[in-house]
Amino acid sequence: MAPRMFLVRHGQTEWSVTGRHTGRTDIPLTEEGRRTARLLGDRLSRAPWHGLPDVEVRTSPLSRARETCELAGFGARGKEWETLMEWDYGAYEGLTPAGIRAGRPDWLVWRDGAERGETVAEMTARADETVAWARSADRDVLVFAHGHFLRALGARWLGHDLAFGATIKLDPASLSVLGWAYGAPAIERWNDTGHLD
Repeated sequence: MAPRMFLVRHGQTEWSVTGRHTGRTDIPLTEEGRRTARLLGDRLSRAPWHGLPDVEVRTSPLSRARETCELAGFGARGKEWETLMEWDYGAYEGLTPAGIRAGRPDWLVWRDGAERGETVAEMTARADETVAWARSADRDVLVFAHGHFLRALGARWLGHDLAFGATIKLDPASLSVLGWAYGAPAIERWNDTGHLD
C-alpha cells in the first residue's frame, strides 16, 4: 500500500481568529481550539480510522500544534519535528494581510515570501523534506502543523509549485488526507471539518 499523509491543522488561537500571521510566535489554543481538537480526536477514534493505530505521528514543536496533537489523543505517539513549524513570517509576524498590504499592496506570501523571514524556496525545501519522509516507508503518517505549512505540503505532494497553496485554504482543527489515485499523488480529503458540525 502506498503511504498516505493525514494532515491536521491546529485548533483556533486568538491570532487565527483575528487573521494575524502566526509563524514562530508561540500562541496557545483558545478554549474553542481545545474543544475542537478533542472533537477531531473523537472522530479519528471511530470508523473508518479506529485511532489510526499504525501511523507514524509527528507534530510541530509549537504549543498550538503540540496541544492539538495531545488533545486529539496522539500525544504519546507524537514526535516533535522542527521541519513542521509554520512559515517564518519575519517582519510580517503578527500582522494581518491588510496590514502588510498597506505598505506592499501586491504582496502574496506564496509568491514573495516574507521580508526578513522565510523565502518561497526555503518553504518549498521544508515541504519537500516532509513529503520525502512521508513516502519513505510502507506506513501512513499523521502530521499536526499549521495552515500555510500544510497548504505547502498539499502543493508539493501533488508536484505543484508552492503558489498552488494559495488555492487550498485550511480551517483550524481540519482534517485532510493526501494519498494516491491511479498511481499518482492525489488529494483524498481536504479541509474536512465534519466533526465540528
